[in-house]
Amino acid sequence: MKRWVWILVIPVLISLAGAQVTSSLNSPQNPAQASAPRGSGHDADSSERMFFPHDMLWGWAQLDLAPPHNEIDPNLCSGDVAANGGLQDPCSLFARYMLSGILEVRPFGRGPLRRFMVYGAPTFLFGKTLPKTLYTWSPDAIGIEHSWGVGIYLNQGFEFRITQHFLFDRLGARDKSLGTADLGNNGPWGRYVTVGVRKTFGTRRW
Repeated sequence: MKRWVWILVIPVLISLAGAQVTSSLNSPQNPAQASAPRGSGHDADSSERMFFPHDMLWGWAQLDLAPPHNEIDPNLCSGDVAANGGLQDPCSLFARYMLSGILEVRPFGRGPLRRFMVYGAPTFLFGKTLPKTLYTWSPDAIGIEHSWGVGIYLNQGFEFRITQHFLFDRLGARDKSLGTADLGNNGPWGRYVTVGVRKTFGTRRW
């Protein structure tokens, strides 16, 4: 059930982010906010709400198509299908389509907690392909590679972040062992936790 939560939540959050962008574009900015570089942040407006401010959400979503012979390999199946069943091998977890994104949520609008955020980065994979054997345009769901974490903005574009990355979650009929070519659910990165610092710089053109 938890795997389907991502599928339901992402479109809702993207819609909310779109509404937020429209609201931000229609609302006047003070001179300090208008001239501040993207990496430096800006001070809270005196009229900003303490909880769920107007600039609470930031993120992006991207849809990618991998052409034939260039499929995305999440490292769930062996690429040597000729030795593991050929055209009928059930381990066809090589993706044609990839839907990915990042969402950052800053729920506090004033005070020291304004610098705090939580974020998630899901990647959805779809397709049914066997390298050098079977190439289709099928949108069959493969699964989700995802991570989440917390961060604190420090100063001058520096952020302190803690990230938890999870094992790959398969979806639907592919959430089972798919024969001798199946490599398990470690995926490309496995499960890990990192502590790091991010530096942002420059001003985006649009």
